Amino acid sequence: MLAGIAATVPFSVNGPRKATMRNDTDHEAGETVFAADGFTILAAIVILVALAVAAVLSAGFVSLLALPCIVVALFIAKGFVSLEPNEAAVVTLFGDYRGTVRDHGLRWIFPLCSSQKISLRTRNFETERLKVNDGAGNPVEIGGIVVWRVRDPAKAIFAVDSYTDFVTTQSEAALRGIAARYPYESDREGAVSLRDGRDDIDAALAEAVRARVREAGVEIVEARLSHLAYAAEIAAAMLQRQQADAVVAARARIVDGAVGIVSDALDRLRDDIDPAARSRLVSNLLVVLCGDRAVQPTVDLSDRRGDGA
Repeated sequence: MLAGIAATVPFSVNGPRKATMRNDTDHEAGETVFAADGFTILAAIVILVALAVAAVLSAGFVSLLALPCIVVALFIAKGFVSLEPNEAAVVTLFGDYRGTVRDHGLRWIFPLCSSQKISLRTRNFETERLKVNDGAGNPVEIGGIVVWRVRDPAKAIFAVDSYTDFVTTQSEAALRGIAARYPYESDREGAVSLRDGRDDIDAALAEAVRARVREAGVEIVEARLSHLAYAAEIAAAMLQRQQADAVVAARARIVDGAVGIVSDALDRLRDDIDPAARSRLVSNLLVVLCGDRAVQPTVDLSDRRGDGA
């Protein structure tokens, strides 16, 4: 009777070839041995129950068919599986991988098969704040966010012990590697650093995580830094260094501007003042323009005193 029902049900069968884990395309196809539409199997169970009831109501030898119909119906009913969107079921038969069901809704899998559900939804997690040495040897605190999803359910279940823990551990390892590869900041123009090269760092982090979790059937959608700072023991010293660099840069810009202003003034007064007055003008203008305090104007009376004498 099972053979008669199987002949009427549209099973998804790969043919004589078994579904194995040797080829990724076998997983992605979603073809599974002994799987069918759940509503079709439900209709078959209703037919079996109706036949059992009819056999009970009939007399004679036909009534003996009621018990087998009920047993078969109960056996078939054990194979129903409900899958939500972005959810799959990995099917094995006596320890042998038979395929993956990806179609959502009410599905039916041969009752002797074992199925394990796995979510295909996009997930994200934030790593802990790790304390590592950057490319220059300075201790820094760094954290990252990884967005990922399961691409190959069979690999995620059979290739690693726990694919969620595997992704977490490998992401933190990749983050440590990226932090040790680049310095926190770089004085060289065009050099990539953790602070100033975020786009390059995020791309390198995503590629590093992707290479580490590929064997687990996981796809990395995005990876980026979420936290970056010097470690507490050197944070104060590095802050003073940054402040000093900012002051030097600001002074250099002020001096450049002051020199430009003085040069313009000298060009305009080239024919109106003598060299001695020009030297005093340059000195006074640079003091006024480059000083960080308010200046008080003074009048030089030395020439007038000489004239009065």
